[in-house]
Amino acid sequence: MPGILASIQLRSVPGLIAFVLLWLLLFEGSHLLLALLRRDQLIGWAIGPLGITTLFVREPSRLYIVLEALLPALVSGSMVYIGFFTALGPVSLPHHILLVIGVTLVGVLITSTGDIINALCDLLYPLWGEARVLRHIQILRASWATIHFTPFGRSYLLDRFQATPTDLLKAF
Repeated sequence: MPGILASIQLRSVPGLIAFVLLWLLLFEGSHLLLALLRRDQLIGWAIGPLGITTLFVREPSRLYIVLEALLPALVSGSMVYIGFFTALGPVSLPHHILLVIGVTLVGVLITSTGDIINALCDLLYPLWGEARVLRHIQILRASWATIHFTPFGRSYLLDRFQATPTDLLKAF
């Protein structure tokens, strides 16, 4: 492996920027696809520095929790491999098996560590109902996300907490 650094080729800087944007877009798109396939009552969604998050009423199934961690990680790993180890990518790295595994693993860890931690928390310490909603709102407020409530979400908050979304968000 002595000539690895010498054999790295950056084909195009704009291509690299476009690749990173496409990588993150597909990663977030896989999250949104899973949220759309869930078909549960949506309380709201949040847009923040860590991406897009959806808030649902019910606790998801174990299969959904595992898919929420694995599908985006698979998309991320595939994009890293395509971007760094194929002719389509903006960067060309040599095909040493340790380098392929290492770079792909680092790319997956950059994007999916939070998803894996969230999945483990949901599997080990599940919350239901109002406690789940409050935990998610608290986490989203701590991450400076902008939370948007659906009409159902506003009526849910008024019914369960006797508060409007504005009042509840001020409490956090």
